[in-house]
Amino acid sequence: MINITLPDNSVKQFSESVNAIDIAKSISEGLARNVLSATVNGEVWDANRPINTDSSIKLNTWNDREGKDTFWHTSAHLLASAISELFPNAKFGIGPEIENGFYYDIDFGDNQITPEDFPKIEEKMRELVKAETKIIRKDISKADAIKMFSDKGENYKVELINELEDGTITIYESGKFTDLCRGPHLLDFSPIKALKILTLAGAYWRGDEKRKQLTRIYAITFPKKKELDEYLNFLEEAKKRDHRKLGKELELFMFSDKVGQGLPIWLPKGAMLRERLENFLKKVQKEYGYLQVITPHIGDVKLYKTSGHFQKYGADSFRTITTPNEGEEYFLKPMNCPHHAEIYKNKPHSYKDLPYRIAEFGTVYRYEQSGELHGLTRVRSFTQDDAHIFCTPEQLKEEFCKVIDIVLYIFKTLKFENFTAQISLRDPSNTEKYIGSDEIWEQAENAIIEASQERGLKTTTVIGEAAFYGPKLDFMVRDAIGRKWQLGTIQVDYNLPERFELEYTGQDNQKHRPIMIHRAPFGSMERFVAVLIEHTGGKFPLWLTPEQFIILPISEKYEIYSKKVLSLLANYDLRGTIDERNEKTGKKIRDAELAKIPFMLIVGENEEGKGTVSVRRHGEGDLGAMTIEDFAKMVDQEVEKELK
Repeated sequence: MINITLPDNSVKQFSESVNAIDIAKSISEGLARNVLSATVNGEVWDANRPINTDSSIKLNTWNDREGKDTFWHTSAHLLASAISELFPNAKFGIGPEIENGFYYDIDFGDNQITPEDFPKIEEKMRELVKAETKIIRKDISKADAIKMFSDKGENYKVELINELEDGTITIYESGKFTDLCRGPHLLDFSPIKALKILTLAGAYWRGDEKRKQLTRIYAITFPKKKELDEYLNFLEEAKKRDHRKLGKELELFMFSDKVGQGLPIWLPKGAMLRERLENFLKKVQKEYGYLQVITPHIGDVKLYKTSGHFQKYGADSFRTITTPNEGEEYFLKPMNCPHHAEIYKNKPHSYKDLPYRIAEFGTVYRYEQSGELHGLTRVRSFTQDDAHIFCTPEQLKEEFCKVIDIVLYIFKTLKFENFTAQISLRDPSNTEKYIGSDEIWEQAENAIIEASQERGLKTTTVIGEAAFYGPKLDFMVRDAIGRKWQLGTIQVDYNLPERFELEYTGQDNQKHRPIMIHRAPFGSMERFVAVLIEHTGGKFPLWLTPEQFIILPISEKYEIYSKKVLSLLANYDLRGTIDERNEKTGKKIRDAELAKIPFMLIVGENEEGKGTVSVRRHGEGDLGAMTIEDFAKMVDQEVEKELK
């Protein structure tokens, strides 16, 4: 008798080997039709894979992440099957599912495919779907797998096989196409009712720019055409919100090939936006007892060897900087943490000094491959809103709670309302790969869990995702159109205090290691601004926007009055400009709307005579005439409301 435990802890018994489809049928035929895979004792399996022992089972449908992953991973094989028939000389790399859809990295040899090839590939995919070709899983020995793929000239697959252990290798057959894969997959292609190839990109094999560049084909599939239509509409909205497009239109930032790839340049309006974000956080940090510091952009290589960052980033980073003095080497700062550890070590500390909180908007440098660069979200130079808290074990939970409070205030103010917090813990079955005693880890993990509960966070817990130096809490935010971003992180660190031999004198008059908390609510200014641009569509909160108003004189005669209005509003600490172009007022209004400037102040003979302005609101239209003082009060009241 085989006992199958379901998620609600109910148990079903079967007299012989069973699979997920059988289990689903025992519940309902409708469920059986919708099962895409099953999670068996924590591992995702094909829905028809035999279960021979007592097991805990979760049936995965399209509504589950595991179900979508199975659907999209199978779709990657569908794409590869179609490609193999249309381009017989193509060689295949990897084809994983991703957050939305999947991709496949393919070497087309002398052939080059373009978007013009998409329709014929999609048509071939549809043919394979209609054929309801079965997908068959087979175990295979390492030697047989190497021979099979070598005979086909699939060198990329052979390279992958060579790294696998014999006895763990499986292949999946779908008609004429066979792929190296651990699965799971659908039983056949028939559930795939709607499909679309989206884009092409270049991707170096295994992310190594010294290896061959393959063609990466991105695509997506759905069980219903309606869902594909909705997703394509979503993509159109995403294009409108693309921070690269809006950043250029709103004159926020730029890149220059002469300056260098991945090195963003902040233009005046972008610098104003960024400065206001920094000042906003500095004010909050001051209230929470942080001390602001500034550290150099480079450091002696010995500093990063002590911290371990040179070993981690050195091989794939910018080369070291040498000086005229032989043997003297410097390194572009990849992290602010080692500098902050040295600041802590600058003088002796007692338990009475702790917690010791220092913060810095510190610019760091990482060498990202050119193919991985993407606007402000993936750059080679970025500024972290970095802070480090040095505390005793007894203070850890309270300090964690305070950092959570800062993150929640930022999210509330900027209307990031849909988010979850991911708690990353160590793997209890593999504790030797983590630094620190079991007692310290248990205390730190409990502190994170309890702090998250006390602050009412919606959390997910991931076992084995902790850093080797400590557990962490990452904030995953969904933007206005549903995309997920990681913004903000809090990490507990036992490693750097050990490496830098940091100490404090305890109540027992003995030396102790402090715990170090890494904390970055924004993450990086570049990435945060990119997400903020796309979340708001470029329509920033009034307190943050670089230009709160623009004055539109209806002719040159009213430019003197316009300058007077500008000066008066500056006295109220409001930000704005004058559109002095020799253009019709209608065009000036349209251009101001496109620039997403919150208020347009139109001035002419009537306004000059009465000392007023005619106010228009972006996206809303005419608000009527107001005195300068009334307009300033209205703006101040809205800003105050936004920052509550």
